[in-house]
Amino acid sequence: MWRSLKRLLPFIKPYKARLGLGVVAFGVARLFEGLVPLLLALAIDRIIAGNSNLMAPVLGIFAVVMGRYAAVTTARYQVRRSGLSVAFDLRQSLYQNLQQQGSQFFSTHSIGDMMTRAVADIGLVQRFISMGSILLVILVYATIVGFGFMLYLNPTLTLLLLPPMPFIFYYARWSSREMGIASKDVQDRLSDLSDHVQENLSGIRTIQAMVQEENEIKRFGRTNQRYANAFYRQAQINSLMTAWMPSLAAICSITILGYGGFQVLEGQMTVGALVAFFFYVNMVVQPFRVAGFMVNLFQRAAVASDRLFEVVSLEPEVADNPVAGTPALIKGQIEFRDLSFAYDAVRDKALNEINLSIKSGESITIMGPVGAGKTTLLKLLVRLIEPTPGSVLIDGRPVTDYPLAQLRSQIAMVPQDPFLFGDALRNNLTYDTPDRGLEPIWDAATAADLRTTIEGFPEQMQTVVGERGVTLSGGQKQRATLARGLVRQAPVLVLDDCFSSVDTETEEHILSELKRLRRGQTTLLVSHRVSTARHSDRIVMLEAGRILEVGTHEELLKLGGAYAELERIQREGADASDYEPAGAFT
Repeated sequence: MWRSLKRLLPFIKPYKARLGLGVVAFGVARLFEGLVPLLLALAIDRIIAGNSNLMAPVLGIFAVVMGRYAAVTTARYQVRRSGLSVAFDLRQSLYQNLQQQGSQFFSTHSIGDMMTRAVADIGLVQRFISMGSILLVILVYATIVGFGFMLYLNPTLTLLLLPPMPFIFYYARWSSREMGIASKDVQDRLSDLSDHVQENLSGIRTIQAMVQEENEIKRFGRTNQRYANAFYRQAQINSLMTAWMPSLAAICSITILGYGGFQVLEGQMTVGALVAFFFYVNMVVQPFRVAGFMVNLFQRAAVASDRLFEVVSLEPEVADNPVAGTPALIKGQIEFRDLSFAYDAVRDKALNEINLSIKSGESITIMGPVGAGKTTLLKLLVRLIEPTPGSVLIDGRPVTDYPLAQLRSQIAMVPQDPFLFGDALRNNLTYDTPDRGLEPIWDAATAADLRTTIEGFPEQMQTVVGERGVTLSGGQKQRATLARGLVRQAPVLVLDDCFSSVDTETEEHILSELKRLRRGQTTLLVSHRVSTARHSDRIVMLEAGRILEVGTHEELLKLGGAYAELERIQREGADASDYEPAGAFT
């Protein structure tokens, strides 16, 4: 547990002065609290002796209580403020690290799990610092102050209370280990619950369209039950600890009452001292009464810390280590040199020995069946996944030489899956530069055949499109993401099958506008349509990660290969997916 919690020290260190002040203030508060029973004992003994001069102990108690109030207020403010600050820094660090991870990370870590870590796990760490540290400090100070005053009042009686302490220690250690196991199970089941909710709400249209509401409710019930069972187990361990500690306190009270009472009767101890002794025993035992809660809190924070640092300590999949001397502006000459790539050691290569040179200002269409490696090729170009050294070059320099920010700002990529934020349409189109003027926005919207659609909205550019652009059709979303790419006017434009949801007439309009806007600039386009490819300077046919054919539309038709066959099928109105020769081209 402590090894896990120690990982939080770099985040706690900036606030050590504030935490230190809180710890000192808690010590002062415990000391003030320890003086109250002594003053009370003095008052009781004076009353028993018939001395009516109680002014000194009464004023002393009042002053001590006010001092304790000031110390506790200061301590709690400083500690809880520190907890909030650490949680803020952790959340920032987690989010920053997530922004730097690549596709491999997000293929193995779900969004729901990341949400649980960012909210629930960081919340547990905040509670550990804000509340757990308070409990730990109180436990230490209460034990030191309480035992100190107990030894001062009656050393013999104090020593009689020590035998149960080893039992308390070992029981707390066992409970801590069991609580750690249970806490990790709770957090894992909570992540499963978050995953389930996030996935179902994202796919609610499919669920309703296929009349699967009842089945999904039952499936959620099973996930929810697993979370509840884990929580029950954790609560069971906590309840067991909470039940044992008061029993130990009762044993201590019986010991004090028996032997302490005997000493009072024998005149070896005053009544006031016995009453004060009870207060000090309560001061020592009281923290142990909440030991179950404290162990629970510490163990859950330790588990949360481990889960957070699983992400926070990860190195970015794509390292940003630019080399000095790269040009500030990319011209757009691209070369793939003996490029091979596999997503993992088990699967076949997604790309195999790709060699291709693209001149600056050239337009290239990349075609091939599903799984041919088209999208992988584009991702390697913008380093969404990392290419092997020297296999992908821009303007004669490996892409790894360029700063990531420069590379991705000067290569505008429009992905296959259109994504829009739940914001105004204008903010979506100018995501990279929010203060961009309206003229280039409208120009890009016109080129993407989106202008008429926008003008039909009551609020036009200020229309809020909903989460993931849910208020727009598939074609409208594709054209909006295309406009977002065009408005950047980047030296290189990469379009990953972004015409799949538009009709051929709209596609012709967009392609003609692309020629107008992209004259002299490099454009790479993935498509399954020959009607799209024929507008390009060259066409690259991929299959199983290898280049089959490269040439212009006319050259590939004369070649009579896979492209010519696909053109024939599409020209005759057949579905290209019905065609499956030995090469598996579709």
